Amino acid sequence: MSLSSANSNSERTHFKRSLIRLEQDVLRMGALVETSFRLSHQAMFSQNLEAVRAITANERQIDHYYRQIELECATLLTLKAPVAQDLRIVSAFMQLIRDLERIGDYAQDLTEISLKLLSYPPHPSLPEIEVMSHHAQAMLAVSLKSLADLDANAGGSVKILDDKVDDAYDRVYQTLAYQRDIKGVVEPIVLLVLAIRHIERMADHATNIGQRVSYIVTGYRG
Repeated sequence: MSLSSANSNSERTHFKRSLIRLEQDVLRMGALVETSFRLSHQAMFSQNLEAVRAITANERQIDHYYRQIELECATLLTLKAPVAQDLRIVSAFMQLIRDLERIGDYAQDLTEISLKLLSYPPHPSLPEIEVMSHHAQAMLAVSLKSLADLDANAGGSVKILDDKVDDAYDRVYQTLAYQRDIKGVVEPIVLLVLAIRHIERMADHATNIGQRVSYIVTGYRG
């Protein structure tokens, strides 16, 4: 084996190990985002003030991973060893962590909404919004599992849940937008409209993650 060939093999081995570490970091970030989503759910539907406090620290960790992974991706893209498949994986990871970061941001926004809603009686739409949140959380869990397993076929179950979230969004929005017997201020209605919009967007980002995993595995965009 020539020296140049040995160096090339060493570079490939180093790159592959770096990709494995990168995937592990993305999954760790994903686990933190799942925690933030769960905390926002507890704050919104169980009035859990401890969850409100916990999410701030959790979001700092998410932001740390986001910056770290972005740097790792940029470093990998500057190496000589990448082939087309490697570049596809790294670019997909860069997009995927943006989806995760946005879900985390929406989760924090939901906890802030939950604090404002404490001043008002529970709205009759809350149980349906809670189910909507459960579906969106399940979508995120399935998408992250598909990343851990490199399973390109998880999109079907995510799509079914996404349809349920979209249907719930439409129903609740119609209920809130056309409510006629509002007594007092309209702030809780506005807050709940924001909440269902946030949950719907979180579900969209979870769908994106599943599609990016499919791209990583197959090379085709869903």
